Amino acid sequence: MKLVWSPETASKAYLDTIQTCGISTKSSVAEFLSAMAAGYNAKLTVEAWKSDKINGDSITTSIGLAIATKYNRGRYVCVVPDEESRLEYVGAMQISGVCLPEVVVGEAEEVMKRLNEVDFLIVDERRSDFISVFNSAKLSQRGAILVCKNGSKIRNIETNKFSWDGVLDSKVCVVRLVTLPFGNGLDIAYIASIDGIQKARKYAKRWIRHVDRNSGEEHVIRR
Repeated sequence: MKLVWSPETASKAYLDTIQTCGISTKSSVAEFLSAMAAGYNAKLTVEAWKSDKINGDSITTSIGLAIATKYNRGRYVCVVPDEESRLEYVGAMQISGVCLPEVVVGEAEEVMKRLNEVDFLIVDERRSDFISVFNSAKLSQRGAILVCKNGSKIRNIETNKFSWDGVLDSKVCVVRLVTLPFGNGLDIAYIASIDGIQKARKYAKRWIRHVDRNSGEEHVIRR
């Protein structure tokens, strides 16, 4: 089994998020990630949250993920670094009127060890432990989608772009990388399912990278 896209479910979550958050016609992180989580029918969505008191982007993203969970009937867990963050997060979510997700306080490495089969993971790069969140995640056998918000610390010196090489375990099989200009930037990695990894091992261990000139998407293929 692998993650399968459902455009109908994605559309419902997208529109619901726009209406709930009062988002204008300008695309934002919240409705995009909501549509992705719902459209890919994520069974376990995990967000490593960081407060953003300036523009509130972090809370609208969480609202969108909560709405997505309603449509995909999955589980949504928000990981916060401390009790102060938990109180701020819970208070903001209660004001929004959406269902409050599971909120877990603690060190990223310890928390992620308790969460199995993660298939949608969003991490705010402004967290000091954001690399540990990715490295400690137990990803789903169906494959997974990893999202880094505000990715500026881990960048390729030559291209000045976010680099997953400094974040992901070498054992992870990445099938596609995408960078999108929502918010302060979204860097997305699509991870192969167990079936996909097994098929990839039939070929020589060689990476082929291709950049779509029209969309800007970078495709990473192991053949």
